[in-house]
Amino acid sequence: MSDFTQSMALSASGMKAQAMRLRHSSENIANADTPGYHRKIAAFEKVVSEGAPTGEVTLGPVRLDRSELTQIYEPGHPMADENGYHDGSNVDLVVEIADAREAQRSYEANLRMFDQARQMSASLLELLRR
Repeated sequence: MSDFTQSMALSASGMKAQAMRLRHSSENIANADTPGYHRKIAAFEKVVSEGAPTGEVTLGPVRLDRSELTQIYEPGHPMADENGYHDGSNVDLVVEIADAREAQRSYEANLRMFDQARQMSASLLELLRR
C-alpha cells in the first residue's frame, strides 16, 4: 500500500513543481513589454530525505536571466537615453509559450499518474474489505 502512497507523492511533487514553472512562464509573458524586465528562470531539484533521494522534485530558487536586454528606439519614452533608446526585456515569447505548454503537458501527465495510483489504491482497499 505504501507504494501507491509513494507514487501519489511523486506525482503530487511533479504537479506542484510544474504549476510553479507555469506561474513563472505566465509572469514572464505578462512582463514581456515591461522595460528593464529580466526573465525568471528556475530549475528542478531532487528532494533528499535522510541523505537519500526520494524521487520527488521541487522547483529550485528563482534566478533572473542576465542575458542582454533588447534596446528599443523610442525617443519620446521617459526612460530613453540621449540617443532615444531604452531597455526592453529579455523575454522571448516563443520560448515562454513553449515552456508553458511543456509545463502544462507535464502537469497533466502527473495528474493522470496520480489519478491512476489513487484508483488502484481504492480498488485494492475494496478487495481487502471483502
